[in-house]
This record gives sequence, structure tokens and C-alpha cells, in this order.
Amino acid sequence: MTTPVAPLPSLRVSSHFIPSFNLIPNTSLKNYPLLIYHECFPPSISAAVIEAHLRSIGVVEPQWRYTMYNTTHFHSTTHEVLCIASGRARLCFGGEDNPERVETEVKIGDVIIIPAGVGHRLLQDLDGGFEMVGSYPKGNDWDICYGREDEKANIEAIKDIAWFDRDPVYGDEGPALQIVYGVV
Repeated sequence: MTTPVAPLPSLRVSSHFIPSFNLIPNTSLKNYPLLIYHECFPPSISAAVIEAHLRSIGVVEPQWRYTMYNTTHFHSTTHEVLCIASGRARLCFGGEDNPERVETEVKIGDVIIIPAGVGHRLLQDLDGGFEMVGSYPKGNDWDICYGREDEKANIEAIKDIAWFDRDPVYGDEGPALQIVYGVV
């Protein structure tokens, strides 16, 4: 079986560090970056092929197919891997009122690795039918936090979440390891 992902040498990756804002910790607690793998999968990819690929790598478990919520939220129990399976969208990371937020357009084939604590939301579904495969490290359950005062204990727990030992898309090598650990 041929791998459906772009060869590592030609993969374009965006890496973003976003400071905390109000009660959204973003990348401030662990200093793991928000990563976007641009055109990681070909535009002809299907959600089923993405799911099969992720399962074959064995780092994350695909759990849902859906769009992104249009309310800023973050996860305090796990990192999140989102693979764009159809459409295009404008997304916001870090909180829409955060002057250092990241607003970006993603499209089919892109992969987003969102560290625990990074606020994210859908700004606009550009084509209609925007859908992602949402995946989480094996054995991790996800929660939803909104940056409220009563979530401070959840936010503190993010400090105990380890980064990936293997890249969720590429396995033993890949940007998630190269950027955080300097592994080549």
C-alpha cells in the first residue's frame, strides 16, 4: 500500500506559538506549538482513507467526522489532531479577541495539530460542507473548556500532558517531533 501523505522533504509546515489570553492558556503552559501540515494529504483524499492511515500509524485514534464548533473552546485533557477531509474554512486559534491570535484558511488535505489548551473555533465555512476527521492520542478522552473561571483546575492539569512520542501522521519522524524535540 502506498502512503497517502506528502513526502516529508516537500511538506510545508506552519508553526505558531500563541500566548495565553484571559483564561485560554494556548501554547503558554507547555510551549508546544500549534502545527499545520499544508497539503499533507492529496485533494482527492476521503475521510475513510485518512482514518485508515491514522490507524496504521497508531498514534491517534479517529473519533469523529464533523466541522469545527463556532465558539472558541479548548481541550484540557488531550492534544487534538484534525485532518481536513472536505471543503475549506477560516479558523481562529488563540481566542478571537486575542491580539496575537492566528487566523488561517485550511483546506482538504491539511492537518492541524492542536496542543491541549489552545483555543480554536470556526470563523467561516468557505464552501459549505467543511468536514474534519477529529483524532486524539490513544487512550485519551477529550473534554471541552471555554476559558471560564470554574475551569482553572482543568487548565492546571494541562501541565501534565506529554507531547507525542511519534508523529501522528508520519510515525517515527515528522514535524511534530522535529519542531518540539529537534529530531530529524
